[in-house]
Amino acid sequence: MTKTSGRTLLAPTALLLDFGGVIVSTKHLPGWRERLAGHVRGLIDAAGVAAPELSVEQITDDIKAAGIADSHWKNAMSRPLAPRELRHEEFWGDFVAGDWAKPAQDVVVAEAYDLCRKMGNWKSERRLRNGMLDLLDAADGAGIPVGIVSNALCGQVHIDFLDAHGLTGRFAVAIHSDEVKVRKPNPEMIFQATRALGVEAGAAWYVGDNFDRDVLCGKRACIGGNILMEDKGTYDLPYELKLKPDAIVADPVGLLALFVQAMRGIAA
Repeated sequence: MTKTSGRTLLAPTALLLDFGGVIVSTKHLPGWRERLAGHVRGLIDAAGVAAPELSVEQITDDIKAAGIADSHWKNAMSRPLAPRELRHEEFWGDFVAGDWAKPAQDVVVAEAYDLCRKMGNWKSERRLRNGMLDLLDAADGAGIPVGIVSNALCGQVHIDFLDAHGLTGRFAVAIHSDEVKVRKPNPEMIFQATRALGVEAGAAWYVGDNFDRDVLCGKRACIGGNILMEDKGTYDLPYELKLKPDAIVADPVGLLALFVQAMRGIAA
């Protein structure tokens, strides 16, 4: 059921969507860390680096620890006004391999982008959320461009999914944090998308699945429609936030209903 703040949502000039939790739902795949660790061990061997202490089991443990550290870092980065994104080399050189001997560390730093891409593709299964195709069709029919505004350690992973499903062309712009070097809730993420589309942020809608990155980003950007879509983890806030989106929808089906109302000039 759609919940609204009582504020009238005007028809948007653009529809900006988060990727994970809005366009797709994700589910972690078993054994991905071990698979990635085996690949890393192969890279170290291929480079001729002697690192007997780095067993596949040890590398797996370091990848797990890096993920936990990355999660805490992301939570902390929801506090600054204009946070930057973590570089691929930082994740692998500092979060994974911070205590490795330098020759082994150099191997993963040199391969950091490809390792982040493999990690993203091997870690999670992605499924298009119910109603998303209907939403894209409705936006196309109304002449409203749809863009992606998403935090991502490797945004190419999202493009890989869209390419595989023939959906890349359905989006007029894709702003990924690793490519533009800043991350939500930095409002520059939204501004880059609206500039690319030639619209004002105050006339566009932004839809994300969490409060501390998405709703806060929309507020900082003074977005025209600040909409929260529920997904797993939506209400697991890292700290108390008194933020109220303009509307809360359960899924793309609910967002489509809200969009159709607005396009008909019906107050939400």
